[in-house]
Amino acid sequence: MLNVAVSVIIPAYNGALYIAKAIESVLTQDYNNYEILVIDDGSKDNTQEVVNKYQDKVKYIYQENQGVAQARNRGLEIAQGKYIAFLDQDDFFLPHKLSSQVAILEQDSSIGLVNSGWEIVNTEGIKLAAVEPWYNLPQLDLESLIIWKPVFLGAMLFRRSWLERCEKFDTTLEQTPDVDLVLRLAGIGCPATWVKQATVAYRQHEKNASKNTSLQAQELDLILERFFSNSHLTSKTKALEAESRYQSLVWSAWRLYDTGNLSEMTNYLAKSLKYSKKYPTETVIHWIESFNQYASEYGDRIDIPRLCSSPEWQNLIHKSVLSTSF
Repeated sequence: MLNVAVSVIIPAYNGALYIAKAIESVLTQDYNNYEILVIDDGSKDNTQEVVNKYQDKVKYIYQENQGVAQARNRGLEIAQGKYIAFLDQDDFFLPHKLSSQVAILEQDSSIGLVNSGWEIVNTEGIKLAAVEPWYNLPQLDLESLIIWKPVFLGAMLFRRSWLERCEKFDTTLEQTPDVDLVLRLAGIGCPATWVKQATVAYRQHEKNASKNTSLQAQELDLILERFFSNSHLTSKTKALEAESRYQSLVWSAWRLYDTGNLSEMTNYLAKSLKYSKKYPTETVIHWIESFNQYASEYGDRIDIPRLCSSPEWQNLIHKSVLSTSF
């Protein structure tokens, strides 16, 4: 296809169960100038058989298993579009995804990244909740991207020319190569904006890669350490470090709590005290408020009395918070 506007890159690994829905969600867009690239990262199931049913509507590329970051990089190498979208094999686009975001990039050639909200759905694709970050971050500026990191790759559309200005996905990262990429784009001044609606559905199931919250937290800490150590950052960007690291540590703590890792949760909360601008007792209140907010965005609720009475929480308060207060 000549003059392709959007390349939709779908990395796949043993994705036979859901990938047909992902592909169909692109084929049924109310926008038709796109190509679909499925990068099969060494699947052992019948992913290829499922994808082959779409014949010339999808370009299928197989590679030995190298991880999702390398699969996305392979897609970038062969993509023909001037805009790039990423879709995970178990998620699906909403019908207006491409039309709404392409319109923004077509209207303003200075914009390098269009972000949006996303729906949380269950294994059957039924909506549970919606994440709408623009209510708290009305302007998707440098500060918002670096401090709050509202990154869900499927919710974004990138101008290819901006992706070409920085290195591709870091293949040493398993959980956070998307956050790392967006941070680096922000670091070089990539202008971004919102489409203030959900454009993609994020499917929740037992095999979600993001369930490995321990590794996710470790990697997020690592990429922030590396990002703020970059000598080429402006003083304005460097000044955001404390807020950025505080937010990520609290986010990681919530993810660890959500997957039952309370001991690790307390380690990250204790570490966040170093970056908090509030009094310790105020910081504790903020932790609980943040946990409530994150849970509600994903259609869940926090059992605050149970959390606060847990041995891990009590130990955190007495050893870290109270000792800091006096």
